[in-house]
Formats: sequence, structure tokens, C-alpha cells
Amino acid sequence: MANVFSTYYHSPVGVLKISGTEDYISEVSFYDKVQRSESKKRNLPPLLIQCVEQLIQYFQGELRQFDLPVNQPGTKFQQEVWSDLMTIPYGKTISYLDLAKMTGDLKATRAVANANGKNNIAIIIPCHRVIGANKDLVGYAGGLWRKKWLLEHEAKVAYGIQTLF
Repeated sequence: MANVFSTYYHSPVGVLKISGTEDYISEVSFYDKVQRSESKKRNLPPLLIQCVEQLIQYFQGELRQFDLPVNQPGTKFQQEVWSDLMTIPYGKTISYLDLAKMTGDLKATRAVANANGKNNIAIIIPCHRVIGANKDLVGYAGGLWRKKWLLEHEAKVAYGIQTLF
């Protein structure tokens, strides 16, 4: 079994816990509090350092697509949904129904929503780009305020600052 390493990145949407091995990223999750003992620097594999660097570039508006190997345990269906999430273009959103259509089963809306919610690699596997059919922000493990921030950040970078005034 491969050694799993973890580090933390203080992002504009709070602390992100990043975990992985020398070969893949297995977790990017929102973390409310970092214990002092957990925040110590260790010898991290280059891949985790690269992940933090790519997240910094993403938040600075310089990176739109991550180039990192990812791996998380899940069923064949969950893996398919997570793979489909990776095809949603930066700055765009789709509905859970659209995601179900991508799997080939219009009746799978609840199943894709469940798989979307079990994604442990936030931002890199962009589950935040899935919204309700009526364009509402619904369901996000990191909190709806983070989902809103991420979507507004991507829209601003992709399309320029949009204001109503």
C-alpha cells in the first residue's frame, strides 16, 4: 500500500486539505480548522507540491484546467460520473439532469447527484459546476457560499467582470 501524504493550503475559500501519494492526488477537501501538529511541513512528494502550485494558479485566475493524476475509491458508476465532471468546461455549469444524460440514463438524476456529492477531490474534479435544473445553487459539501464563490471566480476569469450597473 502506497504512503499517503497530506498538506494544507490556505485558499481564498478557506483551508484545503490535499492528500495523495507519489503517483496521484486522492483528496482535496475543505477543512475548517488545522491542528498545529497537522500543519507542520514534511517531506512532501513533488506531486503534492505541484497540486498546491496549480491550486494557487487556479485561484489567481492563471489556470483553467488541472493537469494532475487523480484517484479515489468509488463504484464504476461513481468513477464514470467523476470522469464526466472533468469534461465540464471552465466557467460553465450543467444541471444534475444534464449530468444524468451524460451517463446515458435520464432517470439517474439522484444517482449522479449522490456520486457528485461523494467526490473527495474538490475543485480539481469540478463538482461545483453542477447546479439545479432551475439554475439554483444546490448541494455542495464545502458549503453553498464556496460553490457560489468558485462559480463567480471562474465566470469572472472566463468572461470578464460582469456587473449589473
